[in-house]
Amino acid sequence: MFQSPDYSNTLSLKLSEVLQDVGVNEEIVLKRRRVSMLMENIGTVSWRSVGITSTEYYFGSQSESTTTNGLNSDTDTMSVIHDYNVIQNWSEWKQNKINLLMIQDENVTMGYCFLQLLRSDEPLFETIIPDRHYIRDSKGRILLKNTIMNSLHEDAERHGPSNAVPGDEGYTDIDIVFGFPCNSLPQSASHLPDRISIGGWPTSEMIRYVVSNGCFVVGASSKISTYPELEWRISTSLGERCFMFNLNITQLHCYVLMKIILKTFLTPQRESALSSFMCKTVVLHCIQNTDRNIWKKNNLFTCFTYCLLELQSYIENENCPHFINPENNLMAGQFTTEGKLDMLRKIRGIIQSDGRCLLRISIDDIGNRLQVKFHTDRAIPHGIPTSRDINEKISGWLYGNLAKKISNNSLMHLKKLSNDNIINLKQCILKLASYSVHGSRAKQIGSRCLLPFLYSTIGCAMVSSNFRQNIAVLNEALKWLSLGLNSDVSSGRLKAASSLYCLYFVDRAECILRQTENRYNCDIVEPVCGCTRYPLSNESADFRRKCRERNEDCINCITSFCVRFIQMEINCVPRELQYEMMRSTRDGIQHRTSLERQWMNFAVVDSLPFLYFLQYKTYGHLQRYQDKQRALSNLINITVSGKNLGHRETALNLVGQCMEQENKPMEAMRCYMLSLQQRERNNAAKFHVCNLLRKHVSHN
Repeated sequence: MFQSPDYSNTLSLKLSEVLQDVGVNEEIVLKRRRVSMLMENIGTVSWRSVGITSTEYYFGSQSESTTTNGLNSDTDTMSVIHDYNVIQNWSEWKQNKINLLMIQDENVTMGYCFLQLLRSDEPLFETIIPDRHYIRDSKGRILLKNTIMNSLHEDAERHGPSNAVPGDEGYTDIDIVFGFPCNSLPQSASHLPDRISIGGWPTSEMIRYVVSNGCFVVGASSKISTYPELEWRISTSLGERCFMFNLNITQLHCYVLMKIILKTFLTPQRESALSSFMCKTVVLHCIQNTDRNIWKKNNLFTCFTYCLLELQSYIENENCPHFINPENNLMAGQFTTEGKLDMLRKIRGIIQSDGRCLLRISIDDIGNRLQVKFHTDRAIPHGIPTSRDINEKISGWLYGNLAKKISNNSLMHLKKLSNDNIINLKQCILKLASYSVHGSRAKQIGSRCLLPFLYSTIGCAMVSSNFRQNIAVLNEALKWLSLGLNSDVSSGRLKAASSLYCLYFVDRAECILRQTENRYNCDIVEPVCGCTRYPLSNESADFRRKCRERNEDCINCITSFCVRFIQMEINCVPRELQYEMMRSTRDGIQHRTSLERQWMNFAVVDSLPFLYFLQYKTYGHLQRYQDKQRALSNLINITVSGKNLGHRETALNLVGQCMEQENKPMEAMRCYMLSLQQRERNNAAKFHVCNLLRKHVSHN
């Protein structure tokens, strides 16, 4: 294999093919970035529509498309709070903002800063400590402690949106941080426009973008800080993302390969002083210092070796200058003497292997795939997915996460608006609607993903508050419900059907239910619930295929969201489901998780069980007893064996009440006990058990 005279060229091409096969290809790169941009815009317009001036960003490997399934990279999310204004000169001071002066002196670690509080009414230093989050230092300055971010995280847990907790099975870890904006780069990065580039990269246009977008400060101190509560890390993530978005596919392959080598040979089992961010920085410096023409597929192995040699040099000198802020040495104080020598020994071994080490990479079966590429007579070993399988899996994962994001932010809207009135709900809709027309392309799409859920909510709220009293209001409410029908395959339609059923328009409700059942192809449609944390790894093959073939427009025809009713909608909720709004005792409320606190005062049920339950009720009213029993059978089957049900305990409670109505109290009791096995606390099944026992005692 490696004795061929042009093996470097051949190895480069084969290696490039392998990396494309495992998902680092133009199709997936564009899809990852598009979905990430859409998700961050969904988050931003959600916050803005309820009056919170924050901007959400997605950074890191997932948004850059510099990861593979085997690398299992985390998702870095930053919420930038615009109530705070970090400045570096007085001209940036803003009235009625919390102005903070960035201080970088001899007491601050390079790449970090202190934040000194200024007055909000005029550009002067603040002299009074406003609250516990500030402290007066030895120079008399009022400095903001980074521990304020802890309270911001707690507030985010209360109000959402929330995605996943690190370590949950089936999830990529999500690293959520809060930051404050600064309109200019730190002074130590002021020479960025004057940097000399051999290959014309980064371009002047990229540099202008980076400079104009400034930086963020986040609440984290360096490991060697003397003042760990006062230091704030300066983040240039937006500029770094710009640079990463402007790499060609070979440059992306080189960085991904560096990460795979890092995880396989350099830090296989433990945390290390060497990080993937350092590898990224090395690659960016190498691209800047070489001719752009060398970064081609047939030269990948040479470029990769060059990056390893640069990394080796940086470790030897213990100096890895940050790409945007070169005075910030990323390796300062990171290595022990023993650790440094061990790392250098490993890197030399990789370089001297002349590519043979690549055959030992198990991540994404890189080694086996490379062997197959060089021996065309060999078949891909059994169990190793094809390129098509991987692309479809990634596409399904991406759109599954996008659907989850929509669900999370829809839940955040309901939580924020649950105690408001219809007027405030309309104002929220108007704000979102303005983004859907006048915002950026991504904001328009994001707003349109969220609006149908609010349409259904306001429609139900109007029906509920004017229950069979005002015909004009009822007609307006039905129009809103009509606008919300296509939120996804089922949830908007089920809210409309539930409203019609409660209004005794049973024939119209049955018609919508029949249409919904016809739309719900169980081989393709995936249930989505942002209320619970089930893994997003069980999508059907047909769902993944659809996700690969289409863009985000597929969400509303291949996903089925859970159905949520807030208190304002209570008269649009069948009596059997209303109990879910009163599921908790005082003790149960105290044991709710941060995510559960967002929805447990609502009536929430998965779409498919609710569809069959509503059919059971409507067919009963229409005296279609055979159809009624078929609906009950479907309800039982989906409750017992349905996958990815976020509210199985609620479905069991509905089955139990159907059993009571069928005069089968023992079967009903069995359902309630199974429900309590699913969720011991905060479960309406406790009420149903007591009620069933009361009926039994009363009857006897």
